[in-house]
Amino acid sequence: MTNFDRIYQNALKEIMEKGIEETNRRTGHKTKAIPGLTFSFDIEKEGFPVLTLRKIPIRVFVAEQIWFISGSRKPEDFLRDYTKIWDDFTNPNDVVTVAYGYRWRKHFGRDQLGKLVELLSNDPSSRHGVIVTWDPTSDGLGGSNKKNVPCPFTFTVNIIGGKLHLHNVIRSNDMILGCPHDVAGFALLQCILAQKLGVKPGVYTHTVSNAHIYDVHYEAAEEIMRRTNDHKSIVLDLPADSFKRAEEKDQSLADDIINGLSSQYQPGEAIKGLKIVL
Repeated sequence: MTNFDRIYQNALKEIMEKGIEETNRRTGHKTKAIPGLTFSFDIEKEGFPVLTLRKIPIRVFVAEQIWFISGSRKPEDFLRDYTKIWDDFTNPNDVVTVAYGYRWRKHFGRDQLGKLVELLSNDPSSRHGVIVTWDPTSDGLGGSNKKNVPCPFTFTVNIIGGKLHLHNVIRSNDMILGCPHDVAGFALLQCILAQKLGVKPGVYTHTVSNAHIYDVHYEAAEEIMRRTNDHKSIVLDLPADSFKRAEEKDQSLADDIINGLSSQYQPGEAIKGLKIVL
């Protein structure tokens, strides 16, 4: 197994064995949950974190992250060619009002992602590289009935020791369907930013305030915890100018990254019938 597989298995085991089971009022589902889950790994040393214990769709997180970097909020704009994952969250104008990339680049009247690149280009030692997705004027605190508010709500980027490190903070993570997707997606963002800034990717840290497994996923969690394999680490070979090409929604960039990862990917069997709880 890869190191990320071991980390993920240990997280599931902790939740299933030590998590508190309660019923979530909004969804009506029971969950087992723990607070304050955090794990880290070094991408350069340990490889790119694509879960191999079960098959996950590589094309989805790759296309989604490119869509984020572009700052778009319409799935019809590039993303829907690869996945319809955001279609449940569009308004009648086919707009995702809480699209992460739009909030990183336009929503607050400031291109946070562009400013991050500018900041760390001029001062690699800066500790001000914070990107915020959460809008306190409308998100959370009972201020909205919308079912989609940002889960990964902020991340911080630092360059330490010539490597770019990313700390992703998530308010709520569905550990079966959400976590593997989020880890791979934000690790891809980390690698793209590192390439743009001329450094190597370093430590990815994933912090979850509420790490939970839904009752409809208990059997899947137990199955994943039993699995093992001999999968070697996966190496991400980024095409040149990935940040700029992502901004331009270059379809060949997505295809090259997907093909490069897929050629190394030999996962365990997919677990069928996993339902997203909205």
